[in-house]
Amino acid sequence: MLVLTRKPNESIQIGEDIEIKVIAVEGDQVKLGINAPGHVDIHRHEVYLSIQEENNEAAGYDNLSILEALSQQMKK
Repeated sequence: MLVLTRKPNESIQIGEDIEIKVIAVEGDQVKLGINAPGHVDIHRHEVYLSIQEENNEAAGYDNLSILEALSQQMKK
């Protein structure tokens, strides 16, 4: 993990299209502004994990795991 130190109104650049700017530091919170193309999804990490979990449930990955385990048992 790259760790950078930035002050308010300073930013970092990711590739050509993504800029992350420190908007404010208030106590133990940091406000970030993110400029990115519209096709780039941006989520807080906990929201991203929740979306992934919901997608996996909708796709039936739990059922797929059960089927894979049964398939392995039948091969024995």
